[in-house]
Amino acid sequence: MQESSQQRPQEGRGAAAVSAAMYAGEQTARQEAKSRRLLSEITWPVVRDAIDRNAGIILPVGACEQHGYHMPLSTDTILATELAIEAADRLDYLVASPSNYGFRSRPLSGGGPTYPGTISLGATALIGYLVEVLEDLIRHGFKRIILLSMHLENQNMLYEAAWLALRGREDSGLRIMVVEHGFAAISESSIEVLFEGEFPGWEVEHAAVMETSLMLYLHPELVHMDRAVDDQAQHTPTYEILPVPQEMVTESGALWKATRGTAAKGRVVWQELVEYLSGAIRQEMEG
Repeated sequence: MQESSQQRPQEGRGAAAVSAAMYAGEQTARQEAKSRRLLSEITWPVVRDAIDRNAGIILPVGACEQHGYHMPLSTDTILATELAIEAADRLDYLVASPSNYGFRSRPLSGGGPTYPGTISLGATALIGYLVEVLEDLIRHGFKRIILLSMHLENQNMLYEAAWLALRGREDSGLRIMVVEHGFAAISESSIEVLFEGEFPGWEVEHAAVMETSLMLYLHPELVHMDRAVDDQAQHTPTYEILPVPQEMVTESGALWKATRGTAAKGRVVWQELVEYLSGAIRQEMEG
């Protein structure tokens, strides 16, 4: 069954309990930030004023990819967008409408394309799309742009798009930051909170503990924990095979232990992700 905010504070072995009122307050604050920062929810004069004061902009890049029996196909897009909004609100950035499609899902890191609903773009299409969006943001006058992904397979595509968009503009004052691993900065202490001494490696952390925990904290109404299962592929080599052998994919789409996800764990990790991204943007893009 789906979780209520009243249930969430009691969850999470090793994670600090938080009151239901605090969860509700944090959720309200995120909604208010969304109405201030997300391009699709504000008017063009607000965008004009932001450009005039040299505000930056973050472009979230997600995916339409299966996330097990218990989470929506838009999980990567939701996480990237929510992270962008919260960081943007601390820094006076805007957030562009996210890309809902990402690069090709792969069996060993995302389950692969065999699950109905997983819709991916090829490299040329995704890079071309991102370049078009970046060039329009630049044309409007944005000088500080961040590309942010929470979909592992988008790696290199974002960098290539940023490189192409910057080419010929190196002396224009334009600066583009590429964040292809939105979760890479999670500390050892947070890893311990999440995995309780059983960290399997990020390569199989798909639709499992971390993503489930983050979604339970941010959007519990979209998570069906009664359907969550612990799963593992029979064969996880260091290479890929095409066509994909059945033993390299899981029945559920989750690649590890989804049932261990909790909102309390998610809150610990989320706060760290927001702090890190905000700090990195200040360091690299401000001044």
